Amino acid sequence: MKHATVNKNNKMLGTARTLRRNLTPQEHKLWYVFLRDYPIKIYKQRIIESFVVDFYCAQARLVIELDGSQHYTEQGRAYDAERSTVLEQYGLLVLRFANNDVDNHFDAVCAQIHSTIQHRLPS
Repeated sequence: MKHATVNKNNKMLGTARTLRRNLTPQEHKLWYVFLRDYPIKIYKQRIIESFVVDFYCAQARLVIELDGSQHYTEQGRAYDAERSTVLEQYGLLVLRFANNDVDNHFDAVCAQIHSTIQHRLPS
């Protein structure tokens, strides 16, 4: 299946750099304990369209998002739904985890990310 090339709004570069330097505690843990040395390249705070996603694996066409409390408001849920729709138009899968899951179920979060990547890699 042919996927659309992922577009990037370069006006978001400053925002992405700031977010990379100021990871949340959960993003920091997931990045430094698991994703940074994952055998398949994963990017942190990657620009897709005008969004900065927490983590992106191009080979598996996977976006990983860690959600803090602002994501569970009505406005937050609406924004995330709109964002996911845009990302899915590129053939991307959006995996979402609550910060609480990273804090309390870290191994299960890592296992789900690994399993999803393995299933989505082109054969």
